[in-house]
Amino acid sequence: QVNFVVCQLFALLAAVWFRTYLHSSKTSPFIRHVVATLLGLYLALFCFGWYALHFVIQSGISYYIMIIIGVENMHKYCFVFALGYLTVCQITRVYIFDYGQYSADFSGPMMIITQKITSLAFEIHDGMFRKNEDLTPSQRCLAVRRMPSLLEYLSYNCNFMGILAGPLCSYKDYITFIEGRSYQLQQSEANGKEDTKYEQTDPSPNIAVAQKLLICGLSLLFHMTITKTLPVEYNIDDNFRATASWPVRFFYLYVSLMAARPKYYFAWTLADAINNAAGFGFRGYDKNGVTRWDLISNLRIQQIEFSTSFKMFLDNWNIQTALWLKRVCYERATFSPTIQTFILSAIWHGVYPGYYLTFLTGVLMTLAARAIRNNIRHYFVESPAVKLCYDIVTWMATQAAISYTVVPFVLLSVKPSFTFYSSCYFCLHIASILVLLVFPLKRTQKGSKKHENVQPVWSRKLEEDSLLQKNSYSTTNNSFSQKQEITCRYQALKQ
Repeated sequence: QVNFVVCQLFALLAAVWFRTYLHSSKTSPFIRHVVATLLGLYLALFCFGWYALHFVIQSGISYYIMIIIGVENMHKYCFVFALGYLTVCQITRVYIFDYGQYSADFSGPMMIITQKITSLAFEIHDGMFRKNEDLTPSQRCLAVRRMPSLLEYLSYNCNFMGILAGPLCSYKDYITFIEGRSYQLQQSEANGKEDTKYEQTDPSPNIAVAQKLLICGLSLLFHMTITKTLPVEYNIDDNFRATASWPVRFFYLYVSLMAARPKYYFAWTLADAINNAAGFGFRGYDKNGVTRWDLISNLRIQQIEFSTSFKMFLDNWNIQTALWLKRVCYERATFSPTIQTFILSAIWHGVYPGYYLTFLTGVLMTLAARAIRNNIRHYFVESPAVKLCYDIVTWMATQAAISYTVVPFVLLSVKPSFTFYSSCYFCLHIASILVLLVFPLKRTQKGSKKHENVQPVWSRKLEEDSLLQKNSYSTTNNSFSQKQEITCRYQALKQ
């Protein structure tokens, strides 16, 4: 963990140097690719030793599969290989080396690389094999129209900005950044005119980086001072369970799980700041002309801590992984997309039984929360005072449900997880089942609204975000014209 933090701080300094001295206006894309890749592999080697070879092996074999299989079926083979290779590494690490020790390990970066390998394979398949009219708007904007070179592929997977903690980004966004076209975006004015362009030479990320580093500092301080005094394991302490009342136990459950989140806030926000410091992550300008540096942001802390629904919490937590699951699984599943998405998410996270217990519990919680929201929420939204009371109650219920659900994710093993759930008499599991028996799940007639209702993790906001994250420009030999790409990007931003 110390190596991880040291490497990320070094990457932050390297990002500032990269943006200053290897700016796209001064250096060719080839040099930027080479430097970004070599720095990334050096950091991986320093942090994980020779285990870092797994990153190169996984990426190299996946690229070879793409070349020899062809665009018709390579996405399937790349998906199976990348996920299978990741799973084998996770099984080896967990059950041979350090079972029960949740720490920074080489499978963490491999999880990000697996996302990139599978995402790019599907994007190439969409862009070079499928017909344009068969693609959804998001798939059309993400589609890659030419095969990347080996250097571009390694740079995308192993660059120093994202090799240790991500976050995931689309291949087209990354290439656009490397080639220096990130700021050439068309935006409309507040009055709705569509023919106005801001002068977008090179907006500075300094303010955004400073704000994110401040969040990192506060999160780290909270983690170092508070988290250690509120261990999640204390929820299954025999004496605590025997002597504490139910309100006290649920309150401690909430504060202990809340205290466990800042380490994720720290890691993901620092990763976002590193990319921003290098000049990557610029989304565009809002209607007031203010720069936005949240293109690849992975969380929204305020919405997480004050979420009033299970869906709202999930929509704002690990955003890029949610988008990846949506793009490679949910949108493409031919049957039971919700179940398939939860299964893929569990497999990708690892082989600890606690992950599967969390995601199985999450299915129940998600369906029950949706049923309650669809059936009773409309009774409480007319009066502002009643709506406020409803929001307070749903906030409390959401925080309790989230904390209850993710305990196995932290405890990892079967025995302590069942010890916790049995000490609570599986109360929320039973309550969720009763809710599903009492309240019907409402469905809309057809189309996108139907998908929104059957979809437990992805909200309309995330679908808009997925459109916002599309590139406006093709890569060098893209068969689409620049004008078509600008139109695609503009329409997404307008939504």
